[in-house]
Amino acid sequence: MNPDMVAELLRQLMKEAMILSAPLLISAALLSFLLSLVQTLTSLQEQSLTSVPRLAAVAAILLVGMPWFLERMASYTHLLLTDLHRYLGQN
Repeated sequence: MNPDMVAELLRQLMKEAMILSAPLLISAALLSFLLSLVQTLTSLQEQSLTSVPRLAAVAAILLVGMPWFLERMASYTHLLLTDLHRYLGQN
């Protein structure tokens, strides 16, 4: 296994990690922005008003998106295992 193959494996891994984490991170960031805007406009400075809805939103997205997340991870794992001979140097 040469350094180019390692770099390619890491690139694919980072791409999959970004694709899988993007829905959670984007929704949490947008919700945090909206809740901070509401807090600023209403002068409410309670910390639980931002953390509880954000945690609930992330949990809901995980629950709804779990089939997609699992299917994506399973297909990536299958791809890695089918190409394992290429990375080990065997034909």
